[in-house]
Amino acid sequence: MKRSLCLSMLALLALAPAVQAADLLVDNVNGYTLDSHGKLQHFQALLVDQGKVVATGSHAELANRAGDARVIDGHGRTLLPGLIDAHGHVLDLGYARNSVDLTGTQSLQEALAKVKAYAAAHPDAKWILGGGWNQEIWKLGRFPTAKELDAVVSDRPVWLSRVDGHAAWANSAAIRLAGVNAATRDPSGGRIERDASGNPAGVFVDAATDLVNDKVPAPTAQERAAALDAALAEMASVGLTGVGDAGIDLDTYRLYRAYADAHKLTARIYAMIRDTGAAFDTISRDGPLIGYGGDFLTVRTVKLFADGALGSRGAAMLKPYSDDPHNRGLLFMPPAAMTAKIDKAFARGYQVAIHAIGDSANREVLDSFASAYQTHPQAIALRNRVEHAQILSLQDIPRFVPLKLIASMQPTHATSDMNMAEDRIGHQRIAGAYAWQRFLKQGTVIAGGSDFPVESPNPFYGLYSAVTREDHDGQPPGGWYPQQDMTLVQALRAFTLDAAYAEHAEHTLGTLEPGKWADFILVDHDVVKDSPSKIWNTRVLQTWVGGKQVYAARD
Repeated sequence: MKRSLCLSMLALLALAPAVQAADLLVDNVNGYTLDSHGKLQHFQALLVDQGKVVATGSHAELANRAGDARVIDGHGRTLLPGLIDAHGHVLDLGYARNSVDLTGTQSLQEALAKVKAYAAAHPDAKWILGGGWNQEIWKLGRFPTAKELDAVVSDRPVWLSRVDGHAAWANSAAIRLAGVNAATRDPSGGRIERDASGNPAGVFVDAATDLVNDKVPAPTAQERAAALDAALAEMASVGLTGVGDAGIDLDTYRLYRAYADAHKLTARIYAMIRDTGAAFDTISRDGPLIGYGGDFLTVRTVKLFADGALGSRGAAMLKPYSDDPHNRGLLFMPPAAMTAKIDKAFARGYQVAIHAIGDSANREVLDSFASAYQTHPQAIALRNRVEHAQILSLQDIPRFVPLKLIASMQPTHATSDMNMAEDRIGHQRIAGAYAWQRFLKQGTVIAGGSDFPVESPNPFYGLYSAVTREDHDGQPPGGWYPQQDMTLVQALRAFTLDAAYAEHAEHTLGTLEPGKWADFILVDHDVVKDSPSKIWNTRVLQTWVGGKQVYAARD
């Protein structure tokens, strides 16, 4: 009898859910995640232990397994995996927020008024710095001039980067300080905009910006830290739990390590070393840095540049611009030089990510990767990337497949550029521009990003642009070249699982599967079931990284 009772008790225990080691239960949520195959899964609760996912499932199932774990009531809110921006500029975001921010200005007059107000509020600033201007939004039909800046600030140098970071606007004081005059020649890969007399007019494009940049005082350690603090706070507020920082220098590398050591990073940073020069030589001395500081910092990539940007007509095109028939843009280096840089990075085990906007630049990048693979065939497994892959000849898009290249693309570039892109390159070439479905249908991975602060760091803007190809006013109705729209699942995957894949991190990030980091967000509506028109206006309520809350919205 006793033996039968014991066997019955053992049978009941075997059927009862086992209490599992866990320190956090996020319950009562409308949860979504992709699985490792990219399929959308729904759940009501999330169980976490020591910063990693134990399980997702129903309320009843996980409540029984949670033991004495801390319980967070999600109040039915939608829970998503933390979003990853595959291509941003972290410190530049912070600097933009701590300087003259001309992002979104609708006219030259509005921009000048902001510059004047900032200068008046900062009388001790030796330089007036900032950026975010876009002459296309102002509908000037030209670049702004130094004389226009002189009218509001003439007592000290002013230096303002264009929204894409590939041109900058100076006043006369900055031009004089740089020693630039009519006799100054355009540098290789750059252009000085000039007036009718050949004098510098005020705007410097691509490599020409170095003529003034070299005179700008380097930011202090305090300014760098303040920029990082500002950027991290903003990233957390919009639901970014990870970012690929597309081009760091040695000082930024050291700052990131210091923040990782002090447990001050609130987002996972996947940093790319800018070029293969002295900074790369120093940083790469001990090889790639992977998963440093509790998986908050990885440095295993080199960032190179093939050309400039479309808005400033610096993107390198195979044929002249449709609206500037004497201009094909600017290639930053000859193919042999690019291949040599790729070879150097590959030899030290680094992934290579190359900025390429125009169809000529993209072709050069594809050719250079193909050449470098001949010397380093094993490097094809490094998941090398083309950053932007914005405008390609249709015959070049399929080349991504045998070269196993990732297309690191920014959906908001399409909706920001649609007011001028076709003017720049014409109807025929637009077929290979912002061509998301052409890449996806051939099996190419798209890692989603924003290129902030060129665009807003808000990833829901990117998701919205990817799904609708409309601006925030719903224009054009039905979307701009809507055959290239992504589905919501494709877009979500680009900003989660595939962004993680581009970082070699799909086994630890990107979805809320058991064993992965518990990086997640709570938002104010159901982005899966609600109208796509609501996506861009999504409000992040909470952001969690590694099972720790790093942001809570104010009520």
